[in-house]
Amino acid sequence: MKDLNERGLENQVKGTVKEMKGQIRGDLGDATDNTSEHIKGRAEEVQGKVQKNFGKGERDLYPDND
Repeated sequence: MKDLNERGLENQVKGTVKEMKGQIRGDLGDATDNTSEHIKGRAEEVQGKVQKNFGKGERDLYPDND
């Protein structure tokens, strides 16, 4: 079982990737005037931010955070 620090780092990385992917997808939707892709991209971006911040919170709870 992973400790909080390791799990938090994993969530931070995955969240950052999801956030960047969503931002690109949203920008692509803007560039092509595709409202659906824009909305989906922005939603994915928000999900990534939430996951990244959740991971940061997990790491903050871990006492031996290096």
